[in-house]
Amino acid sequence: MHTKKKLLPFALAAALLALPLAATAQDEAAEEEESIFSWNAALTSDYMFRGASQTDGEAALQLGADLNFDNGFYVGVWASNVDFGTGGPDVEVDTYIGWNTDLGERVNLDLMLNRYNYLGEQDGYGAIDYNEFIGTLTLDETWSFTLGYTNDVYALDDDGFYYGLGGSFDVGMGWGLDVTVGHSTFGSSTGYEDYSDFSVGVNRDFGPVNVAVGYYGTDSAGDDNFGDTADNRFVVTFSIGG
Repeated sequence: MHTKKKLLPFALAAALLALPLAATAQDEAAEEEESIFSWNAALTSDYMFRGASQTDGEAALQLGADLNFDNGFYVGVWASNVDFGTGGPDVEVDTYIGWNTDLGERVNLDLMLNRYNYLGEQDGYGAIDYNEFIGTLTLDETWSFTLGYTNDVYALDDDGFYYGLGGSFDVGMGWGLDVTVGHSTFGSSTGYEDYSDFSVGVNRDFGPVNVAVGYYGTDSAGDDNFGDTADNRFVVTFSIGG
């Protein structure tokens, strides 16, 4: 906000003195306007989703962007290359809308509706796009419980639930430790068995780049569902954001 002086003798001096302040205010306003937008990019040795590789054990480039509003609502898009075998899609594009709010000093709630879109599949492969509602409750920015639900898991016209428990800990020297366990259940008509997955990993910022090393796996039912793509494995990920 600029204040005009009525006294003309002081007008020029006031204007000159106000220039640095005006520039600072404009910069701060610009930063506030820009803060609604955030982005992220990652290069990972394997794209893992609930214990199973989405790239058949190969590397993935992943890009995302979000608009975060003051009232807690957000919208975003995230994309990665995928490989589901012969004739399958080449790219996954997730589009989502959600709401994030603090329920108190210690508890955060995030509610999101995500659309998994798959592009590049050949004719005859069949569409596998589907929607999922995902709710996450976080305690002390450390413990999180996630519930996912879809009535059309993998576009098979039946229910799918996901239950996840995660922990993120500061272990010193700039390193973080992340641990997750999850359990997926499926409607009987899908032909998939209920299975459990897990991951444990460490990460650290090196300048603007976060480097993470994780170990991922599933139980035997996961192997039955997804074959070699659910084998236990190490994954290295380099990510940046702003």
